[in-house]
Amino acid sequence: MNISLPETLKTFVDQQVSGRGFGTSSEYVRELIRKDQDRQNLRRLMLDGATSTQTQSVDESYFADLRDRARHSR
Repeated sequence: MNISLPETLKTFVDQQVSGRGFGTSSEYVRELIRKDQDRQNLRRLMLDGATSTQTQSVDESYFADLRDRARHSR
């Protein structure tokens, strides 16, 4: 895959590659794509959660029970 960029964006990408430790511009672009996938996945999860029905209050007892279950599952 080849991507054409205007000079200003190419300069920006080159700066990111050299300043952030990427070996190539392809590595930088792959990282951007992974982060975008993560953001989209998080957004989907948040929307799913927002439209789901509430089943239990999330309070201190909820987290205490969660910690107990995590400790006993080891």
